Amino acid sequence: MTDEDTRFPVLRAFDIADAPASARWLVASLWGRAAVGILGGAPKCCKSWLALELCVSVASRTPCLRRFAVEDPGSVMLYMAEDAAAVVKTRLEGLCYHRGLGLQGMPIDVITAPSVRIDRERDQERLTRTVRRAAPRLLVLDPFVRLHRVDENDAGQVSAVLGYLRALQRELDVAVLVVHHARKNGGSGGQAGQSLRGSGDLHAWGDSNLYLRRHQGALTLTVEHRAAAAPDPLTLKLIATAGGDAHLAVVEAGEAQERGALGLEQTIVSTLAAAGEPLGRTALRDKLHVRNERLGEALTALVQRGVVIRAGDRWSVPVPSSTP
Repeated sequence: MTDEDTRFPVLRAFDIADAPASARWLVASLWGRAAVGILGGAPKCCKSWLALELCVSVASRTPCLRRFAVEDPGSVMLYMAEDAAAVVKTRLEGLCYHRGLGLQGMPIDVITAPSVRIDRERDQERLTRTVRRAAPRLLVLDPFVRLHRVDENDAGQVSAVLGYLRALQRELDVAVLVVHHARKNGGSGGQAGQSLRGSGDLHAWGDSNLYLRRHQGALTLTVEHRAAAAPDPLTLKLIATAGGDAHLAVVEAGEAQERGALGLEQTIVSTLAAAGEPLGRTALRDKLHVRNERLGEALTALVQRGVVIRAGDRWSVPVPSSTP
């Protein structure tokens, strides 16, 4: 063995080749080129929908959420452990339909194995060979909890699994997106990634991370990048039409404000109706978990329209008249 074989390769910083500016992003502002990361959120927050939206965008070179350009298009590979292959196909067809495209001929490969265990050496080797042969630009694994049997709270065990995915990304130059659940009581303070279930290594691992959170009926997308500025949080909604066109869409600021106000007013009316008696503002705030200012504005609007009656410091819904 020569001296060269016993040393790691080293380059002077100035001699390192610059990354092409055009190859910085897989999807502009959302996901870095060949980046690893987490798409996280509580159950029923449309995580899988957003993952599939990214897949179709990269495979078809159409803007993600009709806003974020695809800069490094190509084929996509995904493994959806909790959805039947037919369900995945139906969702992909709807996302293609929304773009005026057909699924046939779209370079999207679905791993159909009953299980994939990336904590086992044999499955690591199989997945590496599968990805190497297809050479996708994006690999989606959904969800993390179905990909292993390690203790998610053990940093050492989680680090070993994530280390394999990092090695896969570097060897095959592929972006890796892992869907993962947030803790039920993750809260809204601090960085969104701190609410992820399990070891903090999951949050620290990602080059690009996406977080979905539902609060008072509104679905918010927050983006984090290790080495780039992130866009402002976005409000999303899942739209389903009779034609089978189910897709996520960005809610513009004015629309989000209007939807939020209407949603709060409807919640107030249903809460008062269910109570069966007048309620004070403190009782309403305790039930609705809303700021006092927003609650006051909504109550005033409801009283002005005659939807809610105010008597002193209490509010109630009108009793229906029995007169035809």
